[in-house]
Amino acid sequence: MSEHPENTQSQEPDADDGPVLSISPEQVCFLIVKAREYDAKEGETDIDSGSNAADDRMIDVLDEGGDDPVEEEIISFIDAMNEDEQIDLVTIARLGRGDGTLADWDELREEAAGGHNDRTAQYLLGIPLLPDYLENGLGELGHSCEEFETGRL
Repeated sequence: MSEHPENTQSQEPDADDGPVLSISPEQVCFLIVKAREYDAKEGETDIDSGSNAADDRMIDVLDEGGDDPVEEEIISFIDAMNEDEQIDLVTIARLGRGDGTLADWDELREEAAGGHNDRTAQYLLGIPLLPDYLENGLGELGHSCEEFETGRL
């Protein structure tokens, strides 16, 4: 099982640093890495399409189907977050998708809060390009996952 980063928010940011986040950048980076693993999976494949039977069986590791431990880990990680962290996560994804700018943060967050329910993880996993949107949104907030990813590769 992977290490789940804790919320490590510490000091109070200056007014020019952007919004105060309930979720830590490390938590978002962890989800970006896991969402990339999840996106690497593909739908059902045609096992008869290859020319080498040994190669055909090896693609099963990337098939979606049945239990997906990466999906389960993402869902469990998001479900363990408090409501404010989940709302910030959705807002970061929407910011990264281009639904608004950093100046629109409060409005984007209000929309995310208004739509919040107990299916946040499923909602986020249903967004195509989720890891890219989270990474872009985090970048808009002045954070990067470069150090996070370097330490785990």
